[in-house]
Amino acid sequence: MDAPSVPIRRDLVLVGGGHSHVFVLKGFGMKPIPGVRLTLVCRDVHTPYSGMLPGLIAGHYTHDEAHIDLRKLARFAGARFIEDEVAGVDLDAKEVRFAGRPALGYDVLSINIGSTPARGGVPGADEHATAVKPISKLVARWEALTERVLAAEGEMRIGVVGAGAAGVEMTLAMQYRLDELLAERGCERRPEYFLFGSAPEPLPTHNRSVQKRFRRVLGERGIATEFGRRVAEVTDDGLRLDDGAEFALDEVLWTTQASTQGWMGEAGLSVDDEGFVRVSDSLESVSHGQVFAAGDCAAMINHPREKAGVFAVRQGPPLTRNLRRSLLGEPLEAFAPQKEFLSLVSTGDRYAVGSRSVFAFEGEWVWSWKDRIDRKFMDKFSRDLPEMDADVDDPLAEHGEAALMRCQGCGSKVAADVLSRVLAKIEPLERDGVVLGLETPDDAAAIAVPAGKSLVQTTDFFPAIVDDPYVFGKIAAQHALSDLYAMGAEPHSALATAVTPFASERKCEQTLYPLLAGANEVFREAGAALIGGHSSEGGRMALGLTVNGFGVSDRLLRKQGAQPGDRLILTKPLGTGVLFAAEMRGEVLGRWISGAIESMLVSNGPAAQVLREHGARAVTDVTGFGLAGHLLELLGPLSARVDEEALPLLEGAAEMLAAGIASSLAPANRKRAEGIEGLSGAWFDPQTSGGLLAAVPAERAGDAVTALRAAGYARAVAIGEVAADGPRIALARLAS
Repeated sequence: MDAPSVPIRRDLVLVGGGHSHVFVLKGFGMKPIPGVRLTLVCRDVHTPYSGMLPGLIAGHYTHDEAHIDLRKLARFAGARFIEDEVAGVDLDAKEVRFAGRPALGYDVLSINIGSTPARGGVPGADEHATAVKPISKLVARWEALTERVLAAEGEMRIGVVGAGAAGVEMTLAMQYRLDELLAERGCERRPEYFLFGSAPEPLPTHNRSVQKRFRRVLGERGIATEFGRRVAEVTDDGLRLDDGAEFALDEVLWTTQASTQGWMGEAGLSVDDEGFVRVSDSLESVSHGQVFAAGDCAAMINHPREKAGVFAVRQGPPLTRNLRRSLLGEPLEAFAPQKEFLSLVSTGDRYAVGSRSVFAFEGEWVWSWKDRIDRKFMDKFSRDLPEMDADVDDPLAEHGEAALMRCQGCGSKVAADVLSRVLAKIEPLERDGVVLGLETPDDAAAIAVPAGKSLVQTTDFFPAIVDDPYVFGKIAAQHALSDLYAMGAEPHSALATAVTPFASERKCEQTLYPLLAGANEVFREAGAALIGGHSSEGGRMALGLTVNGFGVSDRLLRKQGAQPGDRLILTKPLGTGVLFAAEMRGEVLGRWISGAIESMLVSNGPAAQVLREHGARAVTDVTGFGLAGHLLELLGPLSARVDEEALPLLEGAAEMLAAGIASSLAPANRKRAEGIEGLSGAWFDPQTSGGLLAAVPAERAGDAVTALRAAGYARAVAIGEVAADGPRIALARLAS
């Protein structure tokens, strides 16, 4: 999220994290186009590499060895990462649409979303069969299947529909791993496996030698094969073939030919009979310029090929070149996929069959060769990421676009027309007490203060911690509201100070609207009205929020008020500071950041209510000063005994702290606690939208924790107790 040296003028949006798009991300990371904003939209943070999937199922690879970390790769590319699923595309407005957030504008769009197995209208297949694709969801389904097999009392019968490479490899990999796990448990029973294929031979797109070899392997492994017939129906206890033969099965996996998501055709893109986007030799849509598609979701009209990962991989470099050319207004290049390619199909164990053209070969050495190829591919997108090009020229200006300059003399304010269009789309909550708000053009808002209540006001301002403006707006709003919740005040209204990166008017609007929409969504849920603010342009996105609330004057909660014997309760896990510091270094896993974002988006409102109901005597939110700093403020002249082992940490935080990584504010936080010995780095980690820390009477603390967990704070825990004297913070086990 470094500040761009050239104003944003073009948006390249990548939908999907498929094999072609990882090449695009790396290519633009190595040589970005100044003035082009790159955005990746994907529902998954980690994308599996199809070549290693059978090995993952068989237990030869760990999850991280077989997955590309898209969030990490996007950061290298300087791309915004939006973790969501696309619902459609408006080709006329040039917008990507979602189910629950503002649309995303684009100038050039690329789609690489893979495919799903075609059920072919088979009755019961959707309800009773488990699809192998999208492979991003297979791992969770495989883990669930493993648990069912291991827990079964009798023998299980597993059927796999589809005898292509995916079905054969999946069957053999499952058998290998499940047999291994059952043997480790001392179980003599083994599942029975059935492989169904409509073609007369397995792997129908491979040569006869490969088919013969896999006929032998399947027979040696005891896999029952039913070829040359189609599945006519799937039921909750098996399936029926088109000749009437029935098979009782406990599990059915579906690996047949590919199908795709319907929204591409519904959007108006030209698609073939199966719904795949029809593209020319340049990988551009034949119906819509500046829309590209690659991988399984695309159909090259001049070069039909089967749906296989090898083709998506080969399309990556030409797709990258043509996206660059499209952005720069240059002629596109033609690409012709190879007709013959090396195929390496594993047999579950560390053994594989290879082929090219009419030749075939097999052995352990083939699997080792495949393993080296696959690991080398994965290294390209994880460890072998070179330094980015420091070029700061403006190539878009060289292709006829006028330069965009900012004089700063206007206070860098966003243009009035942009602001008017954005505010017209924002729907603030209608709130009692708002005398003047967004609906009027007055210079300031006006609020009426109810009798007997105090106006509670607080403000926050910080640069974007995430590059998705909608999500950042929500995080910033939750963070700002936490101060009100900690004091027992009811949120009422808010003012926003929004900073968007230097950009053309259209690009500025496409950042400002989701930023304010995200914040406004949180405010509406909290019962607060967005009543005004200020907008500005700057080097990077940022958001400041001033929030107002009302509370009964003599019932406001304060930081200090704890009494000796009170239990200290923390409502959320720690670790946002160190995780985002590690992300800036490229040393964090994408799913860890997703977990941190999920935690930051949780409102502290319900937690504050629970704590009040259980007699909390002092409450504060844990933010920039870290747990130690905020605890010292809460204690005042008192002391505390805390249980180091009770501290809840976000996934990955312990690993990053152990690696010596710390947020830039952590040393200052540690200095504030000078003289206190034995505290781990987690105590000094600054938090964004952290949890609440409260002192609750000991006799009510257990019920408070139970109520917090029931309210959705699964990691809420008592971490210590208040003491009258002794060291300000002393480590001790907490008595139950």
